[in-house]
Amino acid sequence: MSNKIILTGDRPTGKLHVGHYVGSLKNRVELQESGEYDKIYIMIADAQALTDNIENPEKIRENIIEVALDYLACGLDPNKATIFIQSQVPELCELSFYYMDMVTVARLQRNPTVKNEIKMRNFEASIPVGFFTYPISQAADITAFKATTVPVGEDQLPMIEQTREIVRKFNQVYSEVLIEPDVILPSNKACLRLPGTDGKAKMSKSLGNCIYLSDTEEEVRKKVMGMYTDPTHIKVSDPGHLEGNTVFTYLDAFCKDEYFAKYLPDYANLQELKDHYTRGGLGDMVVKRFLFNVMQEEFEPIRNRRKEFEKNIEGVYEILRKGSEEARKVAMNTLAEVREAMKINYFDDDELIKSHKEKYNN
Repeated sequence: MSNKIILTGDRPTGKLHVGHYVGSLKNRVELQESGEYDKIYIMIADAQALTDNIENPEKIRENIIEVALDYLACGLDPNKATIFIQSQVPELCELSFYYMDMVTVARLQRNPTVKNEIKMRNFEASIPVGFFTYPISQAADITAFKATTVPVGEDQLPMIEQTREIVRKFNQVYSEVLIEPDVILPSNKACLRLPGTDGKAKMSKSLGNCIYLSDTEEEVRKKVMGMYTDPTHIKVSDPGHLEGNTVFTYLDAFCKDEYFAKYLPDYANLQELKDHYTRGGLGDMVVKRFLFNVMQEEFEPIRNRRKEFEKNIEGVYEILRKGSEEARKVAMNTLAEVREAMKINYFDDDELIKSHKEKYNN
């Protein structure tokens, strides 16, 4: 039976926030603990992050440690998952170069994810080639580790489809070396895209609407109390709306029934709270205070673990170094197979040398 292998990761462009936690980090820890996978590779994608931060390498450099601390604080375990830095595995660049011959410019231009990302960054007039070829680079990352499974959000599905196309083309042209990956989509719909605290569709550092995993208790309190709710819910007696109400979106993502007994015993569960809010007679501040307590329950243990890891930064770098070395060995093996299939392993091919010797010496 073939191995079940996961590859996933993040671009180190800032500290990770609660949106990352519900969207991917929590799920990664569950996958890690499930025992269903033979190997889990978690990549800090610094080389990819540089494609649209090329003039600000210091930002990427500083955030690698932030992302690593967030990973460890959330429960990713270097004894169970290989955490590595993309740029420290140069074989990924070589694989990307070979895969470029299997994708047309027109195909890249049709990729909906690439289109959206280009638009978002105002790159229409001048797209960096490295950014444009991101789907090819991602295919190299996935195939280097023979990943069978890639956890992604729905917006990333076109990227994985591009990887599958590259795998099929390579295996057809050369030989069956590469593995076609499957995807795991988030199961909790509330977790597909957690909005910013201001109700905007996406959390973004530049908008200042993120709750970071590393935020202090006081910072979280301030952000929760300032959260966007229902602008028509002016008086406590007014009926409230749940649609677009950020506080309730966050409760959908984080709330557990047992938190009511502890912090809001008048209600048995979230549905009862929602019903009262929509009827009217329930103030926003009551709901926000409850959400703050819920956030404390969920994230205080993560904050505390992070503080412990912060005391041993050398140890965290050692985890990254070891992980990168382990990842590199695996990528080197895949690259050797790719080079052999493409017949560019000249110095390892004794038969080639022998046949040329015979050709020219007879």
